[in-house]
Amino acid sequence: MAGNHDNKRRDFLQLSTITIGAVGTAAFIWPFLKSMNPAEDTIALGTTEVDVSQIDEGQSITVKWRGKPVFIRKRTIEEIEEAKTVNISDLKDPEADVDRVKKDEWLVLVGVCTHLGCVPLGQKLTDSKGEYNGWYCPCHGSHYDTSGRIRKGPAPENLAVPPYTFLNDTTIKIG
Repeated sequence: MAGNHDNKRRDFLQLSTITIGAVGTAAFIWPFLKSMNPAEDTIALGTTEVDVSQIDEGQSITVKWRGKPVFIRKRTIEEIEEAKTVNISDLKDPEADVDRVKKDEWLVLVGVCTHLGCVPLGQKLTDSKGEYNGWYCPCHGSHYDTSGRIRKGPAPENLAVPPYTFLNDTTIKIG
């Protein structure tokens, strides 16, 4: 019987040692793993809320999100129709307008040319909007349409659409 008692005691000591070792290892590793997460201020920069109630039809604003310009445009009926009637097969980077917007009148784009990272013109009323009435990159001559799609020039892709949601009728959350 003494051997059975020793076996139980050995099993208990082994289990206790393993448990204490696991808890100690977790306590040691936890701060290291936590340090790999982004800082609180970085997470806060990950989203931007924009009040769009003061933007009139045909106007655009530029906001910053993650250090990049984001173009928000309230499109006119003509711009929406122009974007919808494009023959998708004619585009260098084929993408339907309906896949680029959540509400027809609102277009949200990362304002960085996909060729070499310049900021295209077209946000101000006095800016050149290129041959397709959207945006024009003066660096190397890329022309984008009213949906932010590349139509002419060296840019390989459409202007990117950031992740965004409408919080209500007047507020867009980017990120």
